[in-house]
Amino acid sequence: MHDDQKDFLVRTAGFVDEDRDAVYRAIHTRRDVRDQFLPDPLPDLLVRRLLEAAHAAPSVGFMQPWNFLLIRSVQTRAAVWDAFARANEEAERMFPQERRSAYRALKLEGIRKAPLNICVTCDPDRAGPVVLGRTHDGRMDAFSTVCAIQNLWLAARTEGVGLGWVSIFQEAELKAILGIPDRVQIIGYLCLGYVDELYSEPELAVKGWRQRLAIDDLVFEEHWGKQTAKTVIPAEVVDRALPGS
Repeated sequence: MHDDQKDFLVRTAGFVDEDRDAVYRAIHTRRDVRDQFLPDPLPDLLVRRLLEAAHAAPSVGFMQPWNFLLIRSVQTRAAVWDAFARANEEAERMFPQERRSAYRALKLEGIRKAPLNICVTCDPDRAGPVVLGRTHDGRMDAFSTVCAIQNLWLAARTEGVGLGWVSIFQEAELKAILGIPDRVQIIGYLCLGYVDELYSEPELAVKGWRQRLAIDDLVFEEHWGKQTAKTVIPAEVVDRALPGS
């Protein structure tokens, strides 16, 4: 094989056990952080690493439709929080009366507490009007941007950085605050910072809002709703397969 050909190939063997376990550990201990942020600013080089990880995400048609708007200003974060608070009052009224007190008790954002906010956007025009892989599903650019957010989230976990995704906004209001063009879609508003602790389980599960579903109930085979003995893996087998078991 010529040397120039080697640049196009990556070994397909799995990671060594320690590296593999680290990847799974990042996945399983990632949390949506809302209230454990410390005020310490994140170093510029660390932020760069997180953004590079996000930018390494897969994208349909290699369109790379994302932008990352970094927000550190106290004034801007205060304006964003005001927009959240207005939308949050609207959201509360959407729940049944018996759920509203539980909703009010939840901490749903860290906009003012986290030292860095990132608004992640999707530009549908980035790769032109006809995009390979988006020809029959116009949502693929947004889905690709979500992959970038997940990359950033997992990278943040490995760096000891907490991340929380805030979704309770009127998009037009947030665009006006941040000067985002109408044609550009806001996919995620993220709060980042060092944290003093992480929940051992998702916060909404710990606080009784909703519990994790059983994976065996969510897996079908060949046809929707069809399960077989092969589909459901015994719990003791799963436990032995998990990293660190």
